[in-house]
Amino acid sequence: MKIVITGSLGNISKPLVIELIAKGHSVSVISSKADKQKDIESLGAKALIGSVEDINFLTTAFAGADAVYCMIPFNFMEEDQTAYFKNIETNYVQAIKQNEIEKVIFLTGWAADTEDSYLLNQLSDRTVIELRPGSFYTNFYNDIQTIKENGALLAGYGGNDKIAFVSPNDIADVVFEELTTPFQGKKARYVASEELTCDEAAAILGEAIGKPDLKWIALPEEQLLNGLIQSGFPQQLAHQFVRMQMKTHRGETFENYLKNRPVLGKTKLRDFAKEFAKAYHQE
Repeated sequence: MKIVITGSLGNISKPLVIELIAKGHSVSVISSKADKQKDIESLGAKALIGSVEDINFLTTAFAGADAVYCMIPFNFMEEDQTAYFKNIETNYVQAIKQNEIEKVIFLTGWAADTEDSYLLNQLSDRTVIELRPGSFYTNFYNDIQTIKENGALLAGYGGNDKIAFVSPNDIADVVFEELTTPFQGKKARYVASEELTCDEAAAILGEAIGKPDLKWIALPEEQLLNGLIQSGFPQQLAHQFVRMQMKTHRGETFENYLKNRPVLGKTKLRDFAKEFAKAYHQE
C-alpha cells in the first residue's frame, strides 16, 4: 500500500513509519520542518515538507495514496482552537476527496464528543476510522517542572479521578492494525494502555523518581483557569482546556470511555516511568 503519514516523526508517527516500512509498505511522511527530511529518509520513507494548513500542498501530498493517517498538530498560539481544527479538518476532507482516497485514520482524543467527527460525517462514502486515545504517558514530561516546584502533580482533576492512560507506541500499533486490516465503513475506536486513578499514577511515577509520597492534586476551576492565562495560554484556549479538565474531574469522560472500552495495550505506566525518571533527573 501507498500510505501518507502526518505528524512528522512524533511519538506516534515514528514507530508507525518504522513498522509500516518493515512490512513492505510505501510510506510518505508530512512534516512542516525541513530539518526532518534526512531523518525521515533515513527510515526509508519519502519526506513531504509543508503544512497541513496549506490546502494546495496537502492535496499534492495525498496524490496517489491508498490510505492516510491524519492528526491535527497542536498550535498553542491559535486563539480560536475550534476554527483552527475546523480549517485543518476541511483541508483533509478536500484533499481526501480530490484524490479519491479510500481509507482514512483520524486521531482525536478520549474526551472527543460522542457524536461522529466532522471527518466521519463528511466522508461517509469511504472508510474512516476515528481513533480516540486516552491521556498520553508522554504528557507527564510537561509536569516535571511542576513536580520540582510544587512537590505534586497539579491539574483540574486528580486524587481518585479515574483516567485511561495510553502509550504512543500502543497507539501506533492500533493505527498500523487499522491501516493494514481490511475494513469498510466508519467507526470510532478508543485506545488505552492502562486505567488508573490519578493518585495511583502519581505513586508509580513518584516511586520511579524517588518521591514515593507524590500526590496528584485537583485544582479549583478558577485557580486552574487563572494559572493557565498567567502562563500565556490564549483566553479562549484556556477556557476550553479547563472545560475539558472539569469534565474529566466529574467523571464524564471516563464514563463515556467505559461505554466504548477497548482491549488495553501492552505498555504500562511502570514501563514508561523508567524513561520519565531519566528525563526528570536530567532537568
